[in-house]
Amino acid sequence: MSSKTLPWQSESWLQLMQMRERFPHAVLLHGPQGIGKTLFAEQLAQALLCEAPLPDGHACGQCLACGWFAQYAHPDYRRVRPENLEDGSAADESATETAKAAKAEKSASKEIRIEQIRALANFINVSTHRSGRRVVLLYPAEALNAIAANALLKTLEEPPPATVFLMVSHNIDLLLPTIVSRCRKVPLSMPGPAQALAWLQAQGVAEADSWLAEQGGAPLSALTQSQAGSRDAIETLLAHLAKPAAEAALKTADQLQKSSPAEVTSWLQRWLYDVFSVKFSGKIRYYPKHRREIDALAMRADPVKLLAVMKSMNERRAIADHPLSPKLFIEDMLLDYSTVFA
Repeated sequence: MSSKTLPWQSESWLQLMQMRERFPHAVLLHGPQGIGKTLFAEQLAQALLCEAPLPDGHACGQCLACGWFAQYAHPDYRRVRPENLEDGSAADESATETAKAAKAEKSASKEIRIEQIRALANFINVSTHRSGRRVVLLYPAEALNAIAANALLKTLEEPPPATVFLMVSHNIDLLLPTIVSRCRKVPLSMPGPAQALAWLQAQGVAEADSWLAEQGGAPLSALTQSQAGSRDAIETLLAHLAKPAAEAALKTADQLQKSSPAEVTSWLQRWLYDVFSVKFSGKIRYYPKHRREIDALAMRADPVKLLAVMKSMNERRAIADHPLSPKLFIEDMLLDYSTVFA
């Protein structure tokens, strides 16, 4: 793991390093999804545990503590996250796939549960192994269920000595206000379009401008999607959306049945947002390369039906991870979409 923060995070890093000697017991990093907040938090955790930090505060990457950290084996470090993220990298906050194998014939939990918070008790109530800090990284904070959130709150109200909680949130409004009030809030912002595009191109991403636009300007989300091998599926969907026809919905659903229903739902939601935005404000966000087709659709769209379909898409998103039949799920969405332009 690189010890350097992403280019658009430099100011936030400097802000936190100014507090290094009297570091807050709880820091809440918040901002849009897909900009590298979890990667930033992990680099911060390593820096706080490093035994020979560099002048800019970053971890040296050479000491014994850094060696342990690189293997996720540091005795004074714990990660708390939902079960469905356990097979993924902590830095990959934009990934949409769930764990590869379900446990006990059920899907992996998307919540941070009370058992995970209780399991921290022995960790935070004993002396540190290296006579320094201990660090708990918890993400995403909004995944805390109600019982777990209240248990964490009790810990934050009486923070144990030499312990730092680093929490990451994509939506701070979903957290208990009492938890937020006990943390030092550090906003991490979306990079500017030029900076995000330059970074993506430096990672070797082809058609970086399209990926970036489709992910709303979030560069790590764009990188993840570009590596997911989903371009053909996206183009199949967009071709259908550009020329909606009820009779073609079955064929398109058949072509997309191996794609993640949750991802297909997200792609369609963004397209609907662009149709709505163009119709009422003339602006486009996610699919600028399809401006001509979206302009034509916006002129044809029935406003009442458009709003109704957008609302139904939000409801579908709630069940998109586990539909009974992915093919029928996608077909039903496409049929519903076609009614907007009937």
